[in-house]
Formats: sequence, C-alpha cells, structure tokens
Amino acid sequence: MRLILASTSPRRNELLTLLGLPFEVVAPPFVEQVMPQLPADQQVSEFAVCKARSCVPQHPDALILGSDTLISLGSEVLGKPLNLTDARAMLRRMAGKTHTIFTAVALVSHARGFCDVQVATVRVVMNAFEEAALAAYLRTEESLGKAGAYSIQGAGGTLIDRIEGDYTAAVGLPLRMVADMLRRRGMPCPVDVDRLYALRPYPNWARFGS
Repeated sequence: MRLILASTSPRRNELLTLLGLPFEVVAPPFVEQVMPQLPADQQVSEFAVCKARSCVPQHPDALILGSDTLISLGSEVLGKPLNLTDARAMLRRMAGKTHTIFTAVALVSHARGFCDVQVATVRVVMNAFEEAALAAYLRTEESLGKAGAYSIQGAGGTLIDRIEGDYTAAVGLPLRMVADMLRRRGMPCPVDVDRLYALRPYPNWARFGS
C-alpha cells in the first residue's frame, strides 16, 4: 500500500524519512483556521484528520498520514504568526513561561475504512530572553510559518531552556508514535526506532533529549 504524507512541511518530510519507509508527499487542500475558543488538543486532532481526509478523493487506495501542531499558553491557543510583528508579540508572551505543544497524527485509509488519531504533548520551558535576543531571532525570519513563532530545531532552540516530552513531536511529527501507528496497520518500519531515538540524528535533538 502507498503511504502518503499529507503535508507541505519540510520538517515533517525530513522526520518521516528517518523511519526508512517509502512515501509520497501531497499538499492537502484543507487549510486550518485556528479557533481561539476551542482547546488546542481538540483543534489539532481535527486539523490532522481533515488534512488526511482531504487527500482521499485523489488517492482513495493510499494510506494517508496527516499531522498538525498547535501551542497552548495557558488558555490561549497559538498557531502560526501572520507576520514578524505577530511573531514578536507571541514570543514576548511566551518568554520566561511554560507552554504546551500539541502535535496530532491521523492515519487514514479509505479502502480499509479506518481513521486513527493520536496526540503527542510536549511541555516547553522558555528562557526569559532579553529584547536584543528576540530582535536577533526575528531577523532570521525563522518564525514565519511556525506554530508559536519559533523553530526548536533551528536558531529558535536558543530561546528554550528545556522540554518535557518527545523532541520529534515538538518539531512536528512524533516518530515513535507514527511508527507504532503504522506497525499496527501492517506497515512496520525497517528502522530500529529505539536506536533512532538513541542516535537522535536531527538538528538540536541531542540537546533537548528524547
């Protein structure tokens, strides 16, 4: 069975490649719209499912993997910043505080009639960085297109003190979870996942642990 990654995220593409499975990348026609009044874990699950299901009409016989990431800062739900001004405001609110990353994974098969959904949670403690450090980070423009306006695998890692949870979920695709979901549906990974997590072959993974 063909495996399709319903995502245009280079990070999810890179992470899924680490599992050693052949897959195709398809841009999902579904576009998420964050709703501030709904819990982040609920929204992120719906977005992951909708991304996967939106690719079914063109690929009805494939196994489709959808994923999405949102951040919760207290009761506030954070998606991607609209621009660098929005990114600055997001990062200022998170400085010196703990926020939670929710990354959902949906595995959908129209032909076999299933839709599996799981959510990985990562707590992130952010440094109380100064305005100069924030300005320097914003100049990289790395904030754009990233939930919460930072990239943990890039220069944004310098803004973070520590995390609690699966680093790959913080990046955007929890590999251990994905491997388990695929195995349960008859597509085991050729890669030793425990060894993969021991080696941590992705930028900043070694720094932030498992």
